[in-house]
Amino acid sequence: QVPVVESGGGLVQPGGSLRLSCDTSGNTFKFNGLGWYRQTPGNQREFVAGISGDGNNNYADSVKGRFTLSRDMANNIVYLQMNNLKAEDSAVYYCNTPQGYLLGSWGQGTQVTVSS
Repeated sequence: QVPVVESGGGLVQPGGSLRLSCDTSGNTFKFNGLGWYRQTPGNQREFVAGISGDGNNNYADSVKGRFTLSRDMANNIVYLQMNNLKAEDSAVYYCNTPQGYLLGSWGQGTQVTVSS
């Protein structure tokens, strides 16, 4: 059982915005961080953004200034706000906890397509 569920992807034009959600309510561990990753066909999954257990955020250089993480603690959701989207942001986006990452347990992801 995968403890996280991604949602919010879709088709958007270049320059547009999307907000992805990662529902962590199925996670039995105390929250100790979460990462967003993305993958395109034929490529390795790459890190996009992460939030630590104490609330510090970090971002891949390619998304700095455009993507923002936030956390709804009451509802166990971590959001990835994506602004000024570019074609190269198109990918399947995944979220994962440190535990899930180490176990190699991934959800289905959510598809983001940036195209005019």
